[in-house]
Amino acid sequence: MGVRGLHGFVGSSCPHVSMEVNFRELAERHRSEHPGHVPTIVVDAMCCLRYWYTPESWVCGGQWKEYLSVLEDFVRTFTSAGIKLVFFFDGMVEQDKRDEWVRRRLKNNREIARIFRYIRAHGEQPGRNMFFIPSGLAIFTRFALKTLGQDTMCSLQEADYEVASYGLQNNCLGILGEDTDYLIYDTCPYFSISELCLDSLTTIMLCRQKLCASLDLGLPDLPLLACLLGNDIVPEGTFETFRYKCLSSYTSVRENCDKKGSVVFAVADHISKVLRLHQGEKKLEEMLPLGPNRALFYKAMASYLLPGQKSPWISQTPRAVTALDNQEVPMSSDPESKQEVPMNLESKIKQQVTMVSDTEILEVARARHVQAESYLVYSIVTSGEVECSNTLEDALDQALPSQASVYRPVRRRVYSLLLADGQGGAGSCPPVREWFVYAGNSLRHPDLVRPLQMSIPGGTPSLKQLWLSQDPGTQARRMDVLLACLDLSSSREELQALESPFRMLCCLLIYLFMQVDTLCLEDLHAFVAQALCLQGKSAGQLADLQLDHVDPRAVQLGSLLVRGLTTLVLVNSACGFPWRTSELMPWNVFDGKLFHEKYLQSGKGFSVEALVEQNRSWLTRFHQLKSIVCKACLGEGRRIVSQQLWRPHHTGRWGRQGPSSHRTSSGHSRSSQGQHWRDQGPGKRAPPTSAITTAALLASAAGGVSACEHPARAPRSGQ
Repeated sequence: MGVRGLHGFVGSSCPHVSMEVNFRELAERHRSEHPGHVPTIVVDAMCCLRYWYTPESWVCGGQWKEYLSVLEDFVRTFTSAGIKLVFFFDGMVEQDKRDEWVRRRLKNNREIARIFRYIRAHGEQPGRNMFFIPSGLAIFTRFALKTLGQDTMCSLQEADYEVASYGLQNNCLGILGEDTDYLIYDTCPYFSISELCLDSLTTIMLCRQKLCASLDLGLPDLPLLACLLGNDIVPEGTFETFRYKCLSSYTSVRENCDKKGSVVFAVADHISKVLRLHQGEKKLEEMLPLGPNRALFYKAMASYLLPGQKSPWISQTPRAVTALDNQEVPMSSDPESKQEVPMNLESKIKQQVTMVSDTEILEVARARHVQAESYLVYSIVTSGEVECSNTLEDALDQALPSQASVYRPVRRRVYSLLLADGQGGAGSCPPVREWFVYAGNSLRHPDLVRPLQMSIPGGTPSLKQLWLSQDPGTQARRMDVLLACLDLSSSREELQALESPFRMLCCLLIYLFMQVDTLCLEDLHAFVAQALCLQGKSAGQLADLQLDHVDPRAVQLGSLLVRGLTTLVLVNSACGFPWRTSELMPWNVFDGKLFHEKYLQSGKGFSVEALVEQNRSWLTRFHQLKSIVCKACLGEGRRIVSQQLWRPHHTGRWGRQGPSSHRTSSGHSRSSQGQHWRDQGPGKRAPPTSAITTAALLASAAGGVSACEHPARAPRSGQ
């Protein structure tokens, strides 16, 4: 993240660039210098997720109540010091940074594989040195902060540019994050989140002026330095030969010079002594080996220029358009300097080609996106391209499909809703490009996923009706569409009778068990029991919970459920918010460690009474929720049975979705049976169970078959 090697260079070769500061003192000074102005820190939230996630358990799916309490403490501490916080989240991946995004996702895949190898070998969570943030953490952090009354925004491009721009334009106290790009932008001071001590409100400030003094550069030279060293736009290898020549020349005149620590010094020396000397006599591209990377280089340089800023290094000859990777990259010219700077974001919507042409819908989608009120909707209606990062999934356990596959039918219906917009069928809609990470996906190309037509009584309402109408009956129509997206219209009456958050939980469980036939009755017991017991537990009680061991299958199930919650946020956003977004938050229905405990207990044959901790009211509710899920599934031919009945008839090794078998998705049908996971379209179910007595199946659906009615058996570790 940021400029290659710059973080290590500052720490080892220029430690004086970093200085300890106290936020309370800085805020007091800011108030005295700017009367009536509230000291404001703009926070790059994506850089802070690892700092915020302090719960001891992280591998089981997320300790969400504990995490929420951490965020509350963070906000409360700054608020008590009279400091306002403004949080920015990444809203989308820019095309010129897609390769870097892919590189990081593939690296994460290798890290996740190591995590599961460790779990299988040791039966416990790895140490913090292998820490991987729980799935959905960034998404749910947005809504948590909004719940806490914080200004929370989602970017229209890479967040670091908008963070730096906001900090400069609003005279902020500083930027809190962990990205060396903030040393390059000419903006307000940059503070390190990793060095923050919340108790004392002290951290490290990295001073770009001191960095410039050490390198004999001016602030306008820093973008050039960043591009020559390599960043998220310019690949590290682009100027490798050039850096080697700079280093050779630099070290030849300096004895006992540490070559590893001198690359930054050497490139800076070349800028100050060679390039600057000839500036004005030669164009920069004549002094640097730009070659085919010319457009990329200048775009990377311009990306560091905030509104109103100029660069002496960018050509004075304006160009209207720079062709880059077959993408049209709009550039506009400063009328005075004629220099090229990125086009103002406000005007981009009016000029780019979008998937949806209705400007009113686009503006509503944009506003909700910027205010961090929706998820993925804006990307779908504008670019038709979406992404989802890594999930804790075990590539060696092929009995469970990837979350990308499981929830793809829902996304396809959402695509139909958003792109057809009540006009004709889904067949006329172009495919959506999905960059979803799953085992076997090389991410060389996106999956092309075609929208899937829904059947809604009375027809599919338009987006204007769903999003803007205030008519009394519209809310019911929104719920109709939401249930249709989940293919749960037949269960509307039973689900509507439930209160929050169990209505949402049952929707998700019905969908999950319809999609994945390797889920058994014990899994359902664990999901329902932990959601009920969660209602009576504090964050402290959950933190004190200890597990006998960690099961890799339970780890993946936890992530699968949480990804289901993020999918519900997408559906709810697309349908015009039939549910309050707060109802969909994981801390209402899920705790990773608590689920893991119930999963292990259920697998060992614990009674339902034991699973709900002898609580009579929870026991009654348990049977109610279980009955709704089982009956809904049975009505569609899906029988949820105990693992004791299920195991003799199934190997549990159906294959996971292949990496390139389904670049264009065909339709999804619950009637397609007897096919291999790998031979089905993404998201389709494996064949339903058979060869089990009708009496046993009906008893299972009614709640009569449970793990406790079968002989004791070993836990399903590694199953």
